[in-house]
Amino acid sequence: MDSALSSPPEGDPDPEPDPDPDPGSDPDPDPGRTPHPHAGHGVAYLRGGRDQTLVKLLVAGPFGVGKTTFIRSLSETEPLHTEEIMTRRSAGVDDLSGVREKSTTTVAIDFGRLTLPEDLVLYMFGTPGQRRFRQLWQDIARGALGALVLADTRRLSDSFEVMDMIEEAGLRYAVAVNTFPDSPVHHPSTLRDHLDLLPDTPLVLCDARDRDQATDALIALVGHVIALTPQETA
Repeated sequence: MDSALSSPPEGDPDPEPDPDPDPGSDPDPDPGRTPHPHAGHGVAYLRGGRDQTLVKLLVAGPFGVGKTTFIRSLSETEPLHTEEIMTRRSAGVDDLSGVREKSTTTVAIDFGRLTLPEDLVLYMFGTPGQRRFRQLWQDIARGALGALVLADTRRLSDSFEVMDMIEEAGLRYAVAVNTFPDSPVHHPSTLRDHLDLLPDTPLVLCDARDRDQATDALIALVGHVIALTPQETA
């Protein structure tokens, strides 16, 4: 799997950061640079005199589960959205069961950025949830270090296809159940059983509109990824 971390070219004592760095690139690290403790297989990214670790993560899930809202709640920069108005032609393609009020859909990606303590910078890529965007999903997944799968208890089975794609891509993931006002309430152990999650796969409940809850969900994913990523040694 391609690295989700990047570093600037060597030889520039005070490099200007790329305004849109590619978290999927993996240039040769500066041999004299001290790796970030959370760098895993990647390298630190020097910016403004301090080391930052850039991590590419996917925010995935079925159609209408709240991916765009999740990224909008978290991003410290103006998020990039590619939402389009749904037309009558999509009626026979996109299943609106449980999301009748939905009038727009993501046709490419959502993108946002969030900085966590210890200069850990997360690049969040929201992926379309419909089957017809599978090839685009695979392209976006390249270089990602992990994925957060959003699920909806009104239609949990819709999450299976997305989880299958993530597992096929070899990505580590966590599941965040987005709590809609009319969502049935289930005990986490029941949800784990229904989603057939491994014992160490994190599962959290969150409201995608709430920044604190969304942050906790993302931290659960990052902690899971870090725990399973071999750390670099000096």
